[in-house]
Amino acid sequence: MNWEHVIKRMQVHQGDLTRLAVDAIVNAANETLLGGGGVDGAIHRAAGPELLEECRRLGGCPTGLAKMTRGYRLPARHVIHTVGPVYREAEKERSAELLRSCYRESLRLAAEAELKTIAFPCISTGVYGYPKAAACEVAIATVAEWLDAHAIPELVIYCCFGNDDAELYHRRLRELAEHSR
Repeated sequence: MNWEHVIKRMQVHQGDLTRLAVDAIVNAANETLLGGGGVDGAIHRAAGPELLEECRRLGGCPTGLAKMTRGYRLPARHVIHTVGPVYREAEKERSAELLRSCYRESLRLAAEAELKTIAFPCISTGVYGYPKAAACEVAIATVAEWLDAHAIPELVIYCCFGNDDAELYHRRLRELAEHSR
């Protein structure tokens, strides 16, 4: 893997995902796609009622998969809705594979639509209980693997609401940069 090239295409941003002017933001949704708490609720509120109307027509989304809508009132042109796993220690490997699938499927939709920039929240780390460090590892490894094999998207942003999450992602990217030297 060309780590140096891959790392240059990943950034960490601390702040509000709904304010990013990118081609697509990723929604850590529930299976109904009809809004909820956390990131999901924030995206639905910021996008306006048109997002909910479009999501109703999608018929939900299974865990590990993704579906795309317009961004409506968001600065982002599109929203990619993905359903992360509810973490269960006894099913750690299954949870990790489903989380990897969330990232791959979101990136696949972005690439098919020729979207150059995409921003991810910390999928499944809120009420779904995925351990943050483990989720960070899955996110960065899966995205790096994708970026190594594909030209699009050109830039992936990990948008972390809290400082602790942002530092976790910064630290992991620094470790990879040092390892690649």
